[in-house]
Amino acid sequence: MIHLYAFDTPNGRKISVALEEMQLPYEVTIVDIGKGEQFTESFLRISPNNKIPAIVDDEGPEGPLSIFESGAILVYLGQKSGRFWPTSIQDQAEVLQWLMFQVGGFGPMPGQVHHFIALSNEEDRRYGLERFQAETRRLYGVMDRHLAQRRWFAKELSIADFAILGWVWRHGRHQVDLADYPAVARWYAELMARPAVQRGFAVALR
Repeated sequence: MIHLYAFDTPNGRKISVALEEMQLPYEVTIVDIGKGEQFTESFLRISPNNKIPAIVDDEGPEGPLSIFESGAILVYLGQKSGRFWPTSIQDQAEVLQWLMFQVGGFGPMPGQVHHFIALSNEEDRRYGLERFQAETRRLYGVMDRHLAQRRWFAKELSIADFAILGWVWRHGRHQVDLADYPAVARWYAELMARPAVQRGFAVALR
């Protein structure tokens, strides 16, 4: 059994979607970050950075294994299941570059939009919102140009798509209209129509 510690955030949804797509047995423990549950000693032992998501795999390669950081979790689950993770080094590199694109950029940047858009003081929010919305839209443009030439981010559907999907899911909160990015819109609609993806988003994480 895989134990998923998560909340209803883009990073949490990456993992619930991946687990459903990979058909791995799991159970959920909700970590309510609004109540500060990520700072408890018990969760700290699983996730040293006090961030969700994290997993504990009862059947790790050498016994129970805990993993934090969503990108690392996705790689591990892909390797464990043998699904959505290619076998060749070249194809793995293609998946990894888009996974790193997400965890290093298309996550931190729209995450800053989430922060600044919620501020009530207009002076506080204006500069940060302008800066991070511009970068977020630039990243949507990068994705749109890439997806205009191919169906998925890598050669086949992969963990990179699940990683990016978690954040495109919040496009409304980014104040981004997907009609401005038709290739991303096509990719998003196709993924969201998959039954396993729908189940991943239906999992109670709150």
